[in-house]
Amino acid sequence: MGLTKQYLRYVPSAVFGLIGSQKGNIVFVTLRGEKGRYVAVPACEHVFIWDLRKGEKILILQGLKQEVTCLCPSPDGLHLAVGYEDGSIRIFSLLSGEGNVTFNGHKAAITSLKYDQLGGRLASGSKDTDTIVWDVINESGLYRLQGHKDAVTQALFLREKNLLVTSGKDTMVKWWDLDTQHCFKTMVGHRTEVWGLVLVSEEKRLITGSADSELRAWDIAYLQEMEDLEEPEPKKSRGSSPGTQDTSGPEDGTPETDETPEDRILRCRKAGSIMREGRDRVVNLAVDKTGRILACHGTDSVLEVFCILSKAEVQKKMDKKMKKARKKAKLTSSKGEEEDLEVNVKMTLQDEIQRVTNIKTSAKIKSFDLIHSPQGELKAVFLLQNNLVESYSLSPSAPAPQPVRTSRITLGAHRSDVRTLSFSSDNIAILSAAADSVKIWNRATLQCIRTMTCEYALCSFFVPGDRQVVIGTKTGKLQLYDLASGTLLQTIDAHDGALWSLSLSPDQRGFVTGGADKSVKFWDFELVKDENSTQKRLSVKQTRTLQLDEDVLCVSYSPNQKLLAVSLLDCTVKIFYVDTLKFFLSLYGHKLPVICMDISHDGALIATGSADRNVKIWGLDFGDCHKSLFAHDDSVMCLRFVPRSHLFFTAGKDRKIKQWDADKFEHIQTLEGHHQEIWCLAVSPSGDYVVSSSHDRSLRLWERTRELLILEEEREMQREAEYEESVAKEDQPVVPGETQGDNYFTGKKTIETVKAVPLPINPILMAYGNISPSAYVLEIFKGIKSSELEESLLVLPFSYVPDVLTLFNEFIQLGSNIELLCRCLFFLLRIHFGQITSNQMLVPVIEKLKETTISKVSQVRDVIGFNMAGLEYLKRECEAKSEVMFFADATSHLEEKKRKRKKREKLILTYT
Repeated sequence: MGLTKQYLRYVPSAVFGLIGSQKGNIVFVTLRGEKGRYVAVPACEHVFIWDLRKGEKILILQGLKQEVTCLCPSPDGLHLAVGYEDGSIRIFSLLSGEGNVTFNGHKAAITSLKYDQLGGRLASGSKDTDTIVWDVINESGLYRLQGHKDAVTQALFLREKNLLVTSGKDTMVKWWDLDTQHCFKTMVGHRTEVWGLVLVSEEKRLITGSADSELRAWDIAYLQEMEDLEEPEPKKSRGSSPGTQDTSGPEDGTPETDETPEDRILRCRKAGSIMREGRDRVVNLAVDKTGRILACHGTDSVLEVFCILSKAEVQKKMDKKMKKARKKAKLTSSKGEEEDLEVNVKMTLQDEIQRVTNIKTSAKIKSFDLIHSPQGELKAVFLLQNNLVESYSLSPSAPAPQPVRTSRITLGAHRSDVRTLSFSSDNIAILSAAADSVKIWNRATLQCIRTMTCEYALCSFFVPGDRQVVIGTKTGKLQLYDLASGTLLQTIDAHDGALWSLSLSPDQRGFVTGGADKSVKFWDFELVKDENSTQKRLSVKQTRTLQLDEDVLCVSYSPNQKLLAVSLLDCTVKIFYVDTLKFFLSLYGHKLPVICMDISHDGALIATGSADRNVKIWGLDFGDCHKSLFAHDDSVMCLRFVPRSHLFFTAGKDRKIKQWDADKFEHIQTLEGHHQEIWCLAVSPSGDYVVSSSHDRSLRLWERTRELLILEEEREMQREAEYEESVAKEDQPVVPGETQGDNYFTGKKTIETVKAVPLPINPILMAYGNISPSAYVLEIFKGIKSSELEESLLVLPFSYVPDVLTLFNEFIQLGSNIELLCRCLFFLLRIHFGQITSNQMLVPVIEKLKETTISKVSQVRDVIGFNMAGLEYLKRECEAKSEVMFFADATSHLEEKKRKRKKREKLILTYT
């Protein structure tokens, strides 16, 4: 048996350089009993909890592999619902940071999550056009609501009614009766996509935002209120005024709703429109918990804040308006008699909803959230497009409220995509540079230890000694920075176009640059006298220039410093002698320009990556192509050899990093984690670490482990992953008897639900300690996740159902797991009702189950009732002994005592 080459596995180590992703929304969360201090921000596949006061990351909720698209905190503040790109939902505990509940029902990204008032139900909207209502307590789906023709953008529960209202990109707003699970009303009063909706004024008014500059308001009347709504109100009719439309339907004259006479649960009538200052579409529309403050923003950097007045405030305003109108009419009257004049004052929508102020942020807004502080101030937190979090506060009750920025989280991230990465020679520091700044990171702690302003950076490296760094910019400049002081030492106009590539010489005395001005320039380090001090400082000077016929995209020295490889825009790589600059070889074969390349440590191989998605491995002795590999599904953006080996990494726009063996021409492993195009990567001098940057604004560190990687196992894991994807894409089954009103089964078949089907396999009983087959079946049922129980039972063949029902009868008689067994029993009876009732052999079993279930459930109910009564008795006893309310918060009493004591001390000091 021949020797097998061994490889070591690289695994994800950390994600840093990211404050918040752009796809999800930012929300306030309650942590450690404090409100308004902590915010949850989506960060690729994770969720970061930031402390706004300290500007620190205090908690990371480790998520799935998919990107986070939606966040929603529970009403009690103890949990956070997280929606993902693949349609899954995970419930995290904010106390432990663990996600124990996962819902799988959607086939596309989650776009909306909303809890009901008690937090027992969760409504999720998705790009697959479905809305699913989940039972959070039982960890199962209740029903699927189908009716929208495009992505669902918002879903809201009503507090007083068992209704749900949803909006979608199909221009529709739909009302759902959750008792019958059907859509009883569709509002068609919008011409464009409905991007958001809120309920205000005690849920008697609906405000929607679409792709124009209007916020449309709709009056809602329930049952007994319909007659009052239909009666005309001549003195309070909303007339036409600037920014108000009194038409109840769309502008083209089509009817407002398509309701039928029997669907009279509620009625919606258009009350008017509020004109926004922004002319683009509404991105987010939200209201605070009090329902008094309404805010919205578009694709710009302005948040528009409105105040919804109460009935008393509106009446007071109308009285003043009436008084002014009467006074004006009296002055304009020709008669001087003091007689009552008929004055008709019309109430407009602007009298009920008035503009407060605008909040201008430093960049475009992606999402926001509102909360009221205990002092009555309104706090607004923003997730901005440039990887930044800002918070503002204002007092809505002030005569002229002015927003004040209270905090800003900015230190630990770049404002734009990182385009170049480098490791220091000791593997301790990481350099990252973007369009506006250069940052130095500590690899061990992942903390930013230095930030320096720069121009648009394209390439970089650490100067030998790791005390200075060199940056090549898009304008063709070389910038030399000192890390100790964080200052710019020197700026040189190196090229007339973009400076695309830098390569440090192996003797560490200089470097070479290549730019868009069709030239390659050689530079040497030197020490010059510093004008501001007596010591000398580092500088660079140009020594030689190699002029070429095409733009230079990449340059690289050979390890012996005899050859120089230059990638040109004509899709070729030219090899020159360094000493004489004479032409040596031309490597041609790529169909598109070579974007990246690297030479192995022994100078025997050169690997080139191109925009044609191929990687070619060449020999530097004769320039022959050893192998051409189809590496990525998109352009290859970066290529780096692992030091002291013939292994190399490639990164592409297909979001993947791949490791290859240049000797055997084999693909070793794929590192997946980025959610957008990868721009660059760097390999540490020891080869133990790889760092990469992407368009998703994240920096990812990958670490080499001691685990051996076997290619055959890697291929098998890849096949399993492909099988799981194929299972997930299959058509989902429908629950028999549950298709009324388009309510399909809420779950989604996954590889876990297929594996969880309890099929009795005798050899496995040995692994469970020689238990009986019936006990094994019970263990299997207990091991299934609560949220996946129905899916597992759904794929159970009916041939096993009679045996399972018999076992259920035995288990229930023993009194073990009554709640779980009853749930399974009722679900099996529901989906197999026709087959069970037509089978005479199962009639005695069903009769026994009926008697046993009723008696055992009654016993369990009695036990629970007895325990609750006992706990109530103990509670009353404790309250009577301590003379305080049990479980009451004593903080307020303690603060009151402290205040009285301080007041008493002040009085004593005054009199003494």
